[in-house]
Amino acid sequence: MPQRGPAPTVGTLLDMLALSLGGAVALGFARFAYALLLPVMRADLGWSFTLSGAMNAANALGYLIGALGATALSGRLGLKRVFTGGLLLTAVSLLLCALTAHSGALMILRLLAGVGGALVFVSGGGLAALAARSHPERSALLLGVFYGGSGIGIMLSALLLPPLLAGGWRGAWVALGAASLGCLLLTLRPLTRCPDRGAGGADAQASAPLRPLAWTLAAYTCFGVGYIAYMTFIVAFLRASGAGALVTPFWAVLGAAVVASPVVWRSLATHAPGARAMAVQMLTLATGAALPLLSIHPMILFTSGILFGVSFLAVVTFTTIITRRVLPEQAWARGIAAFTVLFAAGQVTGPLLTGALADTAGGLRLGLGVSAAVLLLGAALALRQPAEAQPST
Repeated sequence: MPQRGPAPTVGTLLDMLALSLGGAVALGFARFAYALLLPVMRADLGWSFTLSGAMNAANALGYLIGALGATALSGRLGLKRVFTGGLLLTAVSLLLCALTAHSGALMILRLLAGVGGALVFVSGGGLAALAARSHPERSALLLGVFYGGSGIGIMLSALLLPPLLAGGWRGAWVALGAASLGCLLLTLRPLTRCPDRGAGGADAQASAPLRPLAWTLAAYTCFGVGYIAYMTFIVAFLRASGAGALVTPFWAVLGAAVVASPVVWRSLATHAPGARAMAVQMLTLATGAALPLLSIHPMILFTSGILFGVSFLAVVTFTTIITRRVLPEQAWARGIAAFTVLFAAGQVTGPLLTGALADTAGGLRLGLGVSAAVLLLGAALALRQPAEAQPST
C-alpha cells in the first residue's frame, strides 16, 4: 500500500500557483484569449471562418513543433531554462501581434507563440510532477493547481480585454504581451526552489516505452481535436446567436470553473483505475460543448461554461497523473511531451475542420456539433486504458 506523504506546505502550494502562471500565458493568453479578439479581428480584417480557424491551427502547429523539441531541450538545458525561455518567447510574440494586420505575419507570430507555449507546458509539467513526488497522496491537487493556471489566464483576459477591444484589437494584444511579461517575472523566484532535471536523463527518457499509455494517448488526440473548436469559436457563436452581451460573464465563469477543477476532480483522478477519470471528464466536456447547440438561454450557456471549464484542463492534468503511474521518473518529461505532441496534432486539425464546416451551410452549429461527437469518441477510448497500480513514490 502506498505510503502517505507529508501534507504540502503553504510554500509548496504557492510555488505551484506561481508556476501555474506559465499555463496562464501559454494557454490562457496565447491560445484561448484569441476567441475574444476573433470577432473584432474578423470584422476589421474581413477574415473568413476558415482563415480564423487557420490562425489557431498555426498556433497549434507551433505547439506541436515546440512539443517535439521540448524533451531534448529540457535534457540539455534543464527544465527551468526551457520554462523561462518559452515564457519569454510567448510574451514577445503576443506583443508583436499588435504591430501588423498582415494575415501571414500574424500567422507566423501565432505559430511562435505556440512554440513558446509548448515549451512552457512540457517543462512546467515536468517541474510540477517533480515537485509533487514528495506528496503522492495529494499529487492530483498539486498538479491541478499548476494546470489550473490556464483558468487564471482566461479570467484575466475576460477582465482585461473587453474594454480594450472597444478601441480595436491592437491594444488587446499589447495588454496580453505585457501581462505575460509580468507573469514571467513572478515565476523567477519560485523557480529557484523547484527541483530540476539534469542533462543526464535524456537517454533514459528516450528508451522508456510509451505502449502502456496507448489508449490514453488515443483518447487525448480526440480531446485535442474536440475541445479546441469550442474554445476557438464559442464566442463567435454566442455573438452570432444574439447572446453577445453574455460573452464577458460567460468567459469569466468558464475561467473560474477551470481554477476550481482541481478540487472537483481530485478524488476521482487519484483513485479511479485506468483512465476512468479521463472518460468521465471527456463525457462532461462533450455535454458542455453540446448545450449551446440546444439553447442560448443564459442558464444553459452558463451551465455549458461551467461544465466545460471544470473539465477541459482536468483532462490535461490527468495525463500527467497517469504518466507518473505508468512510466519511471526519468521518463516523465518524455511521457508529458508525447501527450503534448498528440494534443497539438489534434489542435492543428480541430480549428481547420471546424472553420471549414462553419463556412458551409451548417455554420458554426455544425462545427461545434462535430467537436462534441469527437469528445464522446475520446471518452469511449479512455475506458479501454488498462488499470495501473499507482507506484509508492
